[in-house]
Amino acid sequence: METHKIYIAPSILSADLLQLKMQVEMLTENGADFIHVDVMDGHFVPNLTFGPNMVKALKRITSLPLDVHLMISNPDLYIEDYVRAGADILTVHEEACTHLHRTIQSIHQQGIKAGVSLNPATSLSTIENVLDDIDLLLIMTVNPGFGGQKFIPQGLKKIAEARKMINASGRDILLEVDGGVDSSTVESIVQHGARVLVSGSAIFGQKDIVAAMQTLKSLGEKTLS
Repeated sequence: METHKIYIAPSILSADLLQLKMQVEMLTENGADFIHVDVMDGHFVPNLTFGPNMVKALKRITSLPLDVHLMISNPDLYIEDYVRAGADILTVHEEACTHLHRTIQSIHQQGIKAGVSLNPATSLSTIENVLDDIDLLLIMTVNPGFGGQKFIPQGLKKIAEARKMINASGRDILLEVDGGVDSSTVESIVQHGARVLVSGSAIFGQKDIVAAMQTLKSLGEKTLS
């Protein structure tokens, strides 16, 4: 992946599950870069969503990389399950890992890319010592658990600081943002350094999901250029 490009990752958290195959195929064919899968356990976050079977099903209907975001407690117990199901990138929360470096190693040992996510109140200092080991850094700009939340403006400063950290590292780490990414926030998010845009309701909540996705990506690309 190139860190000077904009990538769009539609989040199926907001998809119409009765139309999931059709919607994912439409987005795959019209410019999506990843399919983002929000896994919630009702413990680490107050909601229940998908498991490995959803990842396995998605693998059959899209050629895009599956960007699997584990918002769960004890993620180490489930790494192999999600890798076997077809995850291409597995992102864990710093707040959920007792030994974050070990968890990242475990993901890499399975042969896929490893990401780390930070909640809005979690400092970037918590991942300074693993920055050289990750492939993706996900900044949450809402408190995880539910789709359709409003962007937390203080997240922009954190995105900018994360961009500086990544640039200083000299590594091609993807900087991803999730939470309240829509046409009113995408330009500021990209200006502050994000390159991967996760969006759920701003895509799936619209009548024309392809046009909505392409608009977000176009706004991001114009801002970057």
